[in-house]
Parts: sequence; C-alpha cells; structure tokens
Amino acid sequence: MGVNPEAGGRPDLTRRSALHFVLLLGAVSLFADMTYEGARSSTGPFLALLGASGTAVGVFAGLGELLGYGLRLVSGWLTDRTRRYWAVAIAGYTVNLLAVPALALAGSWQAAIALMMLERTGKAIRKPARDAMLSHATQHLGAGWTFGLHEALDQTGALLGPLILIFVLATGRGYRVGFGLLLVPAVITLALLLTARRQYPRPADLEVPLPDLRRQPQTRTFWLYTAAAALVAAGYADFSLIAYRLAKGHVLAAPWVPALYALAMGISALSALAVGRWLDRAGLTALIVGTLITAAFAPLVFLGGAALAVLGMAVWGFGMGLQDAVVRAVVAGMVPAERRASAYGLFDTGYGVAWFAGSALMGILYDHSVGALVAFSVLAQIAAIPLLLIVRRRTAPRERRDSAAALKG
Repeated sequence: MGVNPEAGGRPDLTRRSALHFVLLLGAVSLFADMTYEGARSSTGPFLALLGASGTAVGVFAGLGELLGYGLRLVSGWLTDRTRRYWAVAIAGYTVNLLAVPALALAGSWQAAIALMMLERTGKAIRKPARDAMLSHATQHLGAGWTFGLHEALDQTGALLGPLILIFVLATGRGYRVGFGLLLVPAVITLALLLTARRQYPRPADLEVPLPDLRRQPQTRTFWLYTAAAALVAAGYADFSLIAYRLAKGHVLAAPWVPALYALAMGISALSALAVGRWLDRAGLTALIVGTLITAAFAPLVFLGGAALAVLGMAVWGFGMGLQDAVVRAVVAGMVPAERRASAYGLFDTGYGVAWFAGSALMGILYDHSVGALVAFSVLAQIAAIPLLLIVRRRTAPRERRDSAAALKG
C-alpha cells in the first residue's frame, strides 16, 4: 500500500499508509540490526581474542561511534540539499551491512577495527535520511509512537542477531562462522529496502505541511536539547567495553556475553514502545525519569558479579530503547520537515562526539580505575537533567498540542 496523493479527504487511509510505512522501515531495521548488532554483541571478546587491549577497545569503539554519528552532519546536509533521501539511504545501508560478514576474514585486531569503522561509516551515511523519512509519519501516529514502534522492530533484530552468535559459539564453530552467517539478513535487508523505495517513492507525501508554531524552528531549544543528549551519550558505555570486562574478568563465559546483549536488546524493544507512548502523553518527563533510571547501569555492570551484571544490562537495554526512540522523536518536533535531515545530522554529530570522548575516557579509566569509570558515567548522565528540565519548560505548550493531536488520531 503506497501513498495516495488524492487521499486528502480520507485521513484513515493516510494513517494506514503512515503505519504501513513505519512497519516496512521497521522490517528493514529489524534485519539490518540482526546483521550488525549480531556482530557487535561479540566484537569485544573477538578483539580480545585477537590481542587488543582494554584501551584499544575503548578508544576504537568510541572512534567507531564518532564516525557513525559525526559523519551524519555531512550526510544530513547532503540529503536535505539534494532531496535524494532514498539514494542516500540505500548507499549507506549497503556499506553498513556488507562490512559485517567481512569480519569473518579479519586476520588481526587492526583489520577487525577497520571493518567496524566501515560499518559505522555506512550507518552514518544512511541514518539522517532514514530518520527524516520516518518523521513524516509522526503527524498521523504521534512522534513517540512512530519512533517507538520503529525502534521496537529495530531492537527485535538486535535481539535475534546475537542469538545467531550464541548458537554458533555454543556449537564450537567460532566467531568467524558466526560473522559469515550474518550475510543472510544483510541481503534480506537490502531487498526490503528496495521494496520500500518502490512503494513509497515520496515519503513526504504522508505529511500535510502545518503553518503553526509546531513546525517553526526552535534553535536555542534544539541546542540545549543536543547538549543534554551529549552528556547522556558521554556517560553511556559502549557494549564492546562492557563485553570486554565481562569476558576478561571471567564474569561470564564467552557464549553468555552475546546472550546478555540479546537480553538487553529485548528489553530495549519493549522500553521503546512503552516510553514512546509515554512521551506522547507526558512529554519530556518520560525522558527525564528514564535518564535517572539508566544512570544506574554503570555500577552494576562494572562493579558487580554475574547477577548484578545481568541486572545492569537490563537497565542498559532500557536506556538504549529510551535514547534510540524517544531522543529521536523529540527532534522531529523542533524543526520543519525540509530541514530535518540536517537537524538529525547536527544532533547526531554532537551526540557522537560526546560518545567518542566518553568511550575513550572510560576505556582509559578501565585500565586504571574502574571506580573512576563508574563515577564519570553516573555523573555525566545526571548532569543532563537540569538541561532537560529547561527544554521541557520551553516546549511544554507545543508538547500538549502534539500529544492531544496524536491521541485523538
């Protein structure tokens, strides 16, 4: 079911089209995440097996995130400038996905790192375009529900991908076989992406331009919100470093590390749906309360034994759903449609630079003082709360109008 340009008098059809579009892009993300999150669930132990140090894992994991976020500044600007959303998205997905099964051929930790960088680069290319297209459905479904539903499907793939690695490792076939098998969901992703392109060549047709204040740029609020998200990102440890600690410290046996990641992704999927709907009802209060909860993950995963590490990863997974769904949803309401890819690129650049700096620092701290790592993680996330409170005060009237419209629809 594609978009019918003559359905202006039939909002039910437009709503169904928007939902179908979100579900289709969600299916794309499901298989994409099955591919690269399946690999990411085991890259920490794989790098340790190849001889990488904790500092190397932390620094290069952060650098990968820097590429994955920072390059979105260029990608978002290029996407808005050319208006070729599908072309940019398809190119990015191709690079993003095909780098993953190539890990099976990596002969050194340096080569593995290079492929991880390439995978993150591909994600950087396609994500602003994908998020901008997805945002066109928010008018009919609500921003929180649109991004929450998409993220739930996305994280379902992130749950299934590690299960492939668990099976492979449990049967003694090793990491390389597991990485090679991830070529299958990669090919499925690209096929679904082309299907979405054919059915919805102009996703912007899903959205009726609104001349009211909800679609006017909120520059100062946007930058305050970006700063708050950057603080959260700086304190959020990459799973590669967590997995390194679990494997190197013999907290869990190797096959259970991706299992724990799968658990976190399952919780992330559920939290994306729940908090996304909560955002549409309560506004930024959902994000503020969620951030207070997720600040507890670091002491649990870095200081605790197996039981506390499991609890900590559950909290970590909740936080990932919160950030990947709710954080993106808020940005959609701050800028007009024609500037959203650029806005997502700017936002993601700030987020990624902070993630890189935080990951690099935490990798270094891990080799010297785990307690200092935990303190930095908790304090950085808590420091975002005052900024989020300011943003909530600035956006409260608009949030109430958007929430009422979404719930009415």
